[in-house]
Amino acid sequence: MVNEYEIKKQICDIGKRIYDRGMVAANDGNISVKLNDNEFLCTPTGVSKGFMTPEYICKVDRNGKVLQANKGFKPSSEIKMHMRVYKERPDVNSVVHAHPMYATGFAIAGIPLTQPIMPEAVIALGCVPIAEYGTPSTEEIPDAVSKYLQSFDAVLLENHGALTFSDSLLNAYHKMESVEFYAKLLYISKQLGGPKELSESQVQRLYEIRRQFGLKGKHPADLCPNAKEGKPSCHGCGGNCTCGKGDGDMVAEITKRVLEQLGK
Repeated sequence: MVNEYEIKKQICDIGKRIYDRGMVAANDGNISVKLNDNEFLCTPTGVSKGFMTPEYICKVDRNGKVLQANKGFKPSSEIKMHMRVYKERPDVNSVVHAHPMYATGFAIAGIPLTQPIMPEAVIALGCVPIAEYGTPSTEEIPDAVSKYLQSFDAVLLENHGALTFSDSLLNAYHKMESVEFYAKLLYISKQLGGPKELSESQVQRLYEIRRQFGLKGKHPADLCPNAKEGKPSCHGCGGNCTCGKGDGDMVAEITKRVLEQLGK
C-alpha cells in the first residue's frame, strides 16, 4: 500500500503537470485523493499547483473539516465540490479540477462536448456535459455537478473550467488531458469547416468495444440519460444533444436554428 507521503508527492507531480501544460494559471485548480471513507488529501488554497511540495498538502474528513494542515496552509476553497463527488460516487478515489484553455472556452460558450469526432474520445469520455454555473466555494457548484455524477466521469463547469474524477489520481488526470485534447480538436475542426462526425453505427461499435474492455467509470455507452428516457443517445443526436442544457437553453437553441434557416 502506498503511504501518505508518497501520495502527497504524486499530488504535487500532477499539480506540476497541469500547471506546465497551461491547464491552470497562478493559483487556480485543485486536486484531491481519497485515503479511506473519512480521510482525504487535498491541495491548499492560494498556492500555485506548479510549485507545491508534500508539506503543502492538507488532510480533511468527509465533511471537508481539517484533520491536518501545516502552518500557513488550508484546504482548497472548492473542497465541497470534491466531497460531493466522493459522497455520490463511491468508486471514485481522486478528483481533479482545472481550467484547460479549450475545454474552458467551450464551457464559457455554453457548448457541451458531444460531437463524436474520434474513437478515443468516444470510448474514453462519451459526452462531456456542462454543469450549470455556481458561485465558487458555495454549495451551488456541488449541487450543479451532482446532476451528472451518475452518468459521466468528466463535466464542464459553466463559465469556470472542467472537473474529472476516476478510480486513481493518474486516471483522473488523464481524463482531464483527454477532455482538453477533445475540446482542442473539436475547436480546430470547426475552424476548418466543421467536423465530419462518426456515424451512429460507428459510435455504437465503439461503445461495444468499451463494454468488451470492461472499462471502469460512468459512460453514455451504459448510462446515457437520453437513452434511458428513450431518446437518441448523446452521440446519436447529430449535434443537437441537450445534455447539460436547461429548458431555457433548449428553447434559445431551437429559436436560433429556426432563424438561421430563415436567413435572419
